[in-house]
Amino acid sequence: MKKIVITAAIILAVIIVGIFYISGREEKKESLKVGIVLNGQVDDQSWSQSHYEGICRTVQELGLELVYEEAVPESEECVARMEAMIAEGCNIIICNSFNYGTYIQEAAEEHPEVHFFHASGVEEKENLSTYFGRMYQMRYLSGIVAGLQTETNQIGYVAAFPISEVNRGINAFTLGVHSVNPEAVVYVEWCNSWTDDKEAGEATRTLITNYDIDVLAMHTDSLRPLEIAEEEGIWSIGYNMDNSRRCDDFFLTAPVWNWENFYTPRIKEVQQGKFVGRNYWEGAESGMISLAPLTEHVKEGIAVIVEEKMQEISSGTFDVFYGPIYDRNGTLRIPAGESMSDEAMLNEFDWYVEGVKIHGEE
Repeated sequence: MKKIVITAAIILAVIIVGIFYISGREEKKESLKVGIVLNGQVDDQSWSQSHYEGICRTVQELGLELVYEEAVPESEECVARMEAMIAEGCNIIICNSFNYGTYIQEAAEEHPEVHFFHASGVEEKENLSTYFGRMYQMRYLSGIVAGLQTETNQIGYVAAFPISEVNRGINAFTLGVHSVNPEAVVYVEWCNSWTDDKEAGEATRTLITNYDIDVLAMHTDSLRPLEIAEEEGIWSIGYNMDNSRRCDDFFLTAPVWNWENFYTPRIKEVQQGKFVGRNYWEGAESGMISLAPLTEHVKEGIAVIVEEKMQEISSGTFDVFYGPIYDRNGTLRIPAGESMSDEAMLNEFDWYVEGVKIHGEE
């Protein structure tokens, strides 16, 4: 009997220890605190707001705390902001701009106990993951909308910088246009800024003045192109968020971000001790990216075509950059039966497909 009593006591002790262990793990889980550094405002209805709303949904679902900093300069100052967040107890830090790269690397090196996430970054570490979405897939779909909506076959595209990310989007958009309307031309004007309203506005006016634009797309965080399109009675395709309520007379759709579909599973991995510093480049199948619902202004029949192609993209049966694809000089860039590699899409997109015209270069 004594043996049985001792064994029972041991079992009871193990159960009690287990309860405290599980309780401790739960306490640790609940103590996670997230800090996000934004290069814009939480209500900009664009890039920064998309991140803010996404992480808010995640922390609400997981029961975490959130600290955020708006309009943080892309300079050494952002290191001080991250340090302050860490001092406040944040053990997850998110930065939403490529230009924070040097500084988040510095912070990750200094704080190996903290988990870092860098949107559009290119260099990961053991405690730092970089991430972005294959937004070119949604650009292709929005190109289908533009190609079928236009009556003049002249489509405008306000773009921030001639870098691989932006060029990738221009090319995917134009391929979408040409898949339904080979006669249409996509005219591009650079505004050389992500956020400057004045530059984005001037680029938009340049396109409207020089061409018979009746559909306008954009790859910039400024909303000025959408506002001018509303003023001028031109159909518009936005970016980052669904701004159909803001621009309700001429807005058609937009490639948009659903960041909670990235943040939630990744932060759960942190909670579970399964975090691995790596690069993520996720497509339509992940839910990170999508196309805003087509508005009532979109011509009848377009929605069916877009939905069919969305299903092909999501299932992996259609690849946007699948050859043969020629550049605007007639040179074969992607041979028949081949797909463009991720490496080339990310780093070597310095050319444009047939149908793209850069303003001032014609």
